[in-house]
Amino acid sequence: MKREESSMNHGSGEHAGHTGHTGHTGHTTALPGGLQVSQDGYTLDLKTPRITACEEAPLRFAIRDDSGKAVTDYTTVHGKDLHLILASRDLNTFRHVHPALGPEGTWSIPVNLPTAGDYRVLADFAPARQGAKAMTLGADLAVAGSYQPRDLPAAKPTAEVDGYTVTLDGELTPGTMSELKLSVAKDGKPVTDLEPYLGAYGHLVALRSGDLAYLHVHPEGEPGDATTKPGPEISFMATAPSHGTYRLFLDFQHEGTVRTAAFTVHASAHASSADTDARTAGGNRSGAGHH
Repeated sequence: MKREESSMNHGSGEHAGHTGHTGHTGHTTALPGGLQVSQDGYTLDLKTPRITACEEAPLRFAIRDDSGKAVTDYTTVHGKDLHLILASRDLNTFRHVHPALGPEGTWSIPVNLPTAGDYRVLADFAPARQGAKAMTLGADLAVAGSYQPRDLPAAKPTAEVDGYTVTLDGELTPGTMSELKLSVAKDGKPVTDLEPYLGAYGHLVALRSGDLAYLHVHPEGEPGDATTKPGPEISFMATAPSHGTYRLFLDFQHEGTVRTAAFTVHASAHASSADTDARTAGGNRSGAGHH
C-alpha cells in the first residue's frame, strides 16, 4: 500500500540516502547519495544506457528489489513517488524531472539533452515497504554526438535566468550543518509571491564535482504553515559530505513557470567571505536554465 509523506526531513539519519549525513554536526557517516547503483537491497536498472544528443528519446528504468522484482509501490514525497535528476559530468547540464510509472514497474520519460558526453542518472525515492529508507541510486548514461569538454562554471554569488536574479548567501561546510539563503528578484525587484512547487517554495539539489555525489535538501518551513513567506528569501539547511567544489541547482516557481538557478560553490571548513570574494572575482557564468 502506498504511503504519503509530504514533509520528509531529508536532513535526518533516517533519510541519509538523500543527504549523506546523520546529524547536524560532525563528519559524515555514510556514503553520499547517488554514488551506488545498488543499496539496501535495491538496484537501479537503467534500460536506456545511451541516447543521442539533441534528439528526443524515451528514458526507461526500473527499481528492483533484492529478489529482482520491479518495485511498484513507493512513498510519495513532495507530491511525487520518484524524483529523477539528469546531470552531465561537467555539471553544465541539469534536469530535475518526474517520469511516469508503468503497471509492470518500469519508469519512463522523454528526454532531450543538449550536449553529448557522460551523464549521471540519479533516482531519488523511498519504497513503500516496512523498514525501507529513502535513498538515491545512480547509473551512468552515455549521450552520443560531437563532444566538446566544458569547464565548470566559475563561482559567483548570483545567477540569472529569464529576467530573474537569484542571490546566494551562506557557505557549504564539510560535516557541519549550515544555512544557505537564496533570494529571488525579478527585474531588480524582490519576488514576494513565489508559488508552491512540489509542496515547497523552492527545491535545492547539490552535486559534488568529480563524482556527482548527491545532496538533496528542502527549505525551512512550508507553504501554509503561517510563518513561511512566499519569498523573496528561501532558507535551506545543508551539510557538505566533504571538502570540494559543488554545483547548486535551485528550482523555484513563479507566474506558473518553474525555473532553475545554478551556482558553483566551494566547501571548506576555513572558508570566509574574503576567500569567497577572491574565488568569485574571475568568473561570470551562472549556468542557469529551465527544466
